[in-house]
Order: sequence, then structure tokens, then C-alpha cells
Amino acid sequence: MGAAADSWRVLREEIVSCRKCPRLVTFRERIAREKKKAFRDEEYWGRPVTGFGDPDGRLVLVGLAPAPHGGNRTGRVFTGDKSAAFLVRALHAAGFANRPASTDRHDGLRYTDAYVTLAVRCAPPDNHPTGEERDHCLPYLDRELELLSKARAYLALGGFAWEATRRAAAKRWGVVPTSIPFAHGACAPLGPGLPRLWGSYHPSPLNTNTGKLNQRMMIDLLRQIRESWT
Repeated sequence: MGAAADSWRVLREEIVSCRKCPRLVTFRERIAREKKKAFRDEEYWGRPVTGFGDPDGRLVLVGLAPAPHGGNRTGRVFTGDKSAAFLVRALHAAGFANRPASTDRHDGLRYTDAYVTLAVRCAPPDNHPTGEERDHCLPYLDRELELLSKARAYLALGGFAWEATRRAAAKRWGVVPTSIPFAHGACAPLGPGLPRLWGSYHPSPLNTNTGKLNQRMMIDLLRQIRESWT
């Protein structure tokens, strides 16, 4: 096993065993016990969720947190819920995913040139982690960005992820955090030769059902990001 692979293994083990946030631990484990009626026969993951994808990817997507019956159930980021269905369909259309759906950890999904991770690793009540919970998870994102050494772009999915990513990226590269505000399509250069921080509305049902974010918007943004480094 190479040094990089060993570093990834250690990081993932630390994330999965994390119990830093009592509120999140209580919630994720309760959801895993009680389950949703549609998934009552499934064994829920009920632990923190690691990132997933191509460790050599030039695109790093950062989401908010696992969904209670999505990542918290399946054990894989953006898997098994409506947000996952929307995002992975767009990633497939833009050439970053080998299939247009993300249903479970054994579905054969692979990302090429892309890695998907989270600002907070445990499912939060009402999908609202606190700033303190975000900060407890920031060291994990810091270390991921260090290992993702070929990244050319960070895409934050939503304002919460934007704040976490701008902090982690600033620490990773030793620069002042960008003051550019979050917006869909926002692009914040971190410095000469460094990755850029991009923003997208989160692919939540709240945004996609209302038309605030649609497939064309997401696909166009993904393609724009790819074109920016070619």
C-alpha cells in the first residue's frame, strides 16, 4: 500500500469513528434505529459518511451533510435520495459519472475526474448543522483537500458548504479566505495557479422542485468549470 492510499485509509477510519458532536451522534443513530417505512427492511449505516470518488479528480464537490435516509442510510455521500438523483444525473450528463443514478454503495457508480465530499459528515436534524458542528468537521475537509492534490476547482453546493470550503481552502493554500459572496455560478480565485472556488445552489428538493435549480443550470455549470481548466 502506498503512502497516499494509507493516508486515505486512516482519514476514512477517523471519520467513520468520529463522535465529536453529541447532537449529531444521537440523531443519526436514532434515525438508523427507527428507519423510514420505505426502508424498514434495510440496515442503515448510521455513522459519519466519508467522501467518494476519484482521488486524482480535478473537480471536488462539497455538499452540506448526509440526508437522514440518504447517505445516513446507504453509507455513501449523495446516494439514495432525491438530491443524489438530481446531482448524479447531472454529473453523468457532464461526463463525470459512469451512470446516471446513485442508489446504494454496491451500484457500480464511479466518478472520473471528480470527488464528492461533505462539509458535515453526520446527518443533522432538519438538515441544519450548527457552525460548531461544521468546525468540528473542518479538519477532515482540510485533510481531504490536501490529499486531493490534482484539484483544479472546488464546487460548493449551497451557502453552508461555500463557507466551509472557503475556510478549508484558505488553510490548505495559506491564503486569506475569499470575500466573494456565495451565489449560483460564483467563482472565487484563490490565487495564481491555485484551484478556484465555485458555487452552486444545493440540489435539494426545495431548490429543484421550485425550479430555483434545474438540470440545465447544473450541467452548464459543470461544463463551464471543466472548460475553465482546459
